[in-house]
Amino acid sequence: MGDDSIGSALARGLAGRTVLVTGASSGLGAHFAKLYARHGAHVQVAARRLERLDALRSEIAAAGGSVGTYALDVSDPASIDALFEELTGANAVPDVLVNNAGIASTALSLDVGDDDWQATIDTNLTGVFRVARTAAKAMLAAGKGGSVINIASILGLRVAAGLVPYAVSKAGVVQMTKALALEWARHSIRVNAVAPGYFETEINAGYFRTEAGAAMLKRIPQRRIGRIEELDGVMLLLASDASSYMTGSVVAVDGGHLVSGL
Repeated sequence: MGDDSIGSALARGLAGRTVLVTGASSGLGAHFAKLYARHGAHVQVAARRLERLDALRSEIAAAGGSVGTYALDVSDPASIDALFEELTGANAVPDVLVNNAGIASTALSLDVGDDDWQATIDTNLTGVFRVARTAAKAMLAAGKGGSVINIASILGLRVAAGLVPYAVSKAGVVQMTKALALEWARHSIRVNAVAPGYFETEINAGYFRTEAGAAMLKRIPQRRIGRIEELDGVMLLLASDASSYMTGSVVAVDGGHLVSGL
């Protein structure tokens, strides 16, 4: 694909395509849903908190976007199956899946209970695999390829104390992305991952105003946390035909955090 065709693919963006965003009730997921809707996609948002999705749907619809809402618990296989049965019945099998649902808890490893460990792995790793696998089967049944974008983390590539289950789950997402990309390339299904660094959301906003948060900022070469819109470029790239020869890639967006000195 030459420069002109890449520019054309970016210009066309996602107009008319169906994008499914999991974990869309807040934070990054809600932002991604609004981003894709602004670029002409038919956005399907799914999460456990339906009341939050209703507010998101109203916001997107008020701006002229196309949006549908669905209940989804990625740790429940029956919930995943039910979602894709609904999408198939509504002729809304996704062209793009943003595998965003995830949870995190903070505790030192000696204090992590089995239930906390399992809940994180079930949501962040097993759930991501099940959604990706079910989406890929639906794409194939619909006779089309697609793009799967898994939301990993720089903690899947480098560790921090107090986040063992989360770091392990995201490291699994990184390797799973590469393994699925290898297997599904022949089916015209691309699988890539984005590994965000630290971005301010409603969940972590207070942390970066603490002494520990300020110390964290000093370890980021750009000396600041990311603005959520600074993820837009890579999310649009991976969802569009401009990245048609990209699969198995893990793209860090972290202000240089991964290359900071030890």
